[in-house]
Amino acid sequence: MSPTKNDGILKNLKYDIPASIVVFLVAVPLCLGIALASGAPLFSGIIAGIVGGIVVGALSGSQLGVSGPAAGLAVIVLSAIQELGAFEIFLMAVVIGGVIQLILGYAKAGIIGYYFPSSVIKGMLSGIGIIIILKQIPHAFGYDKDYEGSLAFAQPDGHNTFSELFYMFEAISPGAVIITSLSMLILVLWERPFMKKIKLFQIVQGPLVVVSLGIILNLIFQNIPSLNLKAEQVVAIPVADSLSGFFGQFTFPAFESITNPAVWITGITIAVVASLETLLCLEATDKLDPYKRVSPANRELKAQGVGNLLSGLIGGLPITQVIVRSSTNIQSGGRTKMSAILHGVILLGCAMAIPRVLNLIPLASLAAILFLVGYKLAKPALFKEMYALGKKHFAPFMVTILGIVFTDLLIGIGIGLVVAIMNVLYNNYKKPFLFETDKHLKDGIIRLELAEDVTFINKASILRTLSQIKDGSKVIIDASKSIYIDNDVVEIIKEFETNAEYRDIDLQIIELESNGVPNQVKKIKHALANNVLEHQKEPILN
Repeated sequence: MSPTKNDGILKNLKYDIPASIVVFLVAVPLCLGIALASGAPLFSGIIAGIVGGIVVGALSGSQLGVSGPAAGLAVIVLSAIQELGAFEIFLMAVVIGGVIQLILGYAKAGIIGYYFPSSVIKGMLSGIGIIIILKQIPHAFGYDKDYEGSLAFAQPDGHNTFSELFYMFEAISPGAVIITSLSMLILVLWERPFMKKIKLFQIVQGPLVVVSLGIILNLIFQNIPSLNLKAEQVVAIPVADSLSGFFGQFTFPAFESITNPAVWITGITIAVVASLETLLCLEATDKLDPYKRVSPANRELKAQGVGNLLSGLIGGLPITQVIVRSSTNIQSGGRTKMSAILHGVILLGCAMAIPRVLNLIPLASLAAILFLVGYKLAKPALFKEMYALGKKHFAPFMVTILGIVFTDLLIGIGIGLVVAIMNVLYNNYKKPFLFETDKHLKDGIIRLELAEDVTFINKASILRTLSQIKDGSKVIIDASKSIYIDNDVVEIIKEFETNAEYRDIDLQIIELESNGVPNQVKKIKHALANNVLEHQKEPILN
């Protein structure tokens, strides 16, 4: 049973608070890294993280999804800021994108997310898991040229995911390696069954211990030149001297640019890409949810729309639901949306009150945490499970993984989807009708029972089959069990009927019609609604 159905929010706080702290620790460098890659002020990433946590978290129907700035939009944001000429003008595009997302939500465009096969979604999760591990290896060794949160194969520094692994050997930092090694030892130890039985270790999360140790070691290493961490090897959140200075980092959009066509094009692009990435992550998060709750996709689009509208108004980057933070939330034991909301509250509080403490966190500590996240997303057991399902599931699964690793998230998913669709088309080509030799070839009569749905995809196979029937044969084409037959197929059968007269083929056609398919979903919705109304009319007996 879902915890939200039986337990109150307070009962789940013992799970949600520790999870929110871990998500916060992971979110801070990702928000800053994506802002850096986007060519935007660093604080804009923090704003997006705060809004994504508090506002989107509160409005969303997803219990475990976490929203914030997304790496998939970094290239779009970078080019848009350069093209539009000012960050304030770009913020107007973010506001427009949020409004468009709201419209998409009310237009029920969330259904798009349900058209992605499970094999592609699982491939996306595994692909992201692998890319997280690959991208964090350089950070673990103290080589921090690629920004935190990067998921793309090609990097801004001119390298790629694999070449970066070679360049890092030129700049290994002993201090970072020590922190990573000790952090991994703690995290692995924390995962052992005997540790989970101890009450204290159930309350205190391993990642929190890792980050605390990282801060302590960073302070110790400052007095040891050979182990001292450089500025780029730690979190670098902007520090304000006062509360007024903190709020002075918020930026407002250039409202006069609303008439600029380029702003509208950017806004539409943000809305489409952010919505697609959100819907994919929403589906993936539901797959990871141990309670298998189904999040309302249209409500999610509305929540994201409000989030982007507000983020643009106060100087933040575009927001999407993001799988790295969402999966971290799940793996850290989050139960309800309070973990996402609290992570935003903690981010706001710490950015205001203790930014200097946050700036002591080594990226090596966070790399160790993300290694564990990546491994859990790409466990070998999942590969075995998908392989056991057969090549029609394994092929799109693997293609999606390879596509994500060697391109980026959306392109990789697109490639996987194409392979999945090709599988569907091929399977549909193979089964335009039911034919079993022992049942449908009796007394010399060839009986073809057309499938439930016969579309233009089946044209070639049906045409080929009918052309192979020998002259003088007896044939029955039975369409009595078909719900839908495409007119193209009806034409082929009618042409065969005409041709059969000249080939001495004894042909019988049963119930061949080209009918439209009524919307079955609307029919059952209407029936259920009427049934409820009928029950409401019944008198209540005491």
